Amino acid sequence: MRARNPLVLVAPAPPGSCARPIVIGMQSYTIGQAARLLGVSPDTARRWADAGRVTTHRDEGGRRLIDGRDLAAFSVDLARAGTAEEGTPYTSARNAFPGIVTAIKLGDVAAQVEIQAGPHRLVSLLTREAVEELGLEVGMEATARVKSTNVHIDRV
Repeated sequence: MRARNPLVLVAPAPPGSCARPIVIGMQSYTIGQAARLLGVSPDTARRWADAGRVTTHRDEGGRRLIDGRDLAAFSVDLARAGTAEEGTPYTSARNAFPGIVTAIKLGDVAAQVEIQAGPHRLVSLLTREAVEELGLEVGMEATARVKSTNVHIDRV
């Protein structure tokens, strides 16, 4: 992801000094970049900016930009509110991947559901009953929410 000001320079404090580092540049994000980082549509991010929920400024080309610090603070407030999009249920699962159902394999008791969420392909095993209760079908929107007490990462 490219930002408008990709270079942020920090002047370090001398060793043993109580002085704080000085940030010389500030990274800014377009509405589209901010939307991707917040996990919402660009239209939602634009509405939030229009309503003054997040502060924007314009660059030389007239594009609206959001300062990185403002976006970081807004994202924390948004997470504390418990929902990214209006109508999204509150959940303790922090990793939500909105996407489209690309495949469903139904067994007698279990089912396998595949969701394409941006560049991520997620496969979930759940009960056939859950798939039927949710009314999941190929082509419909769905959000995969991931909550795990144990995640393994392998080095390549």
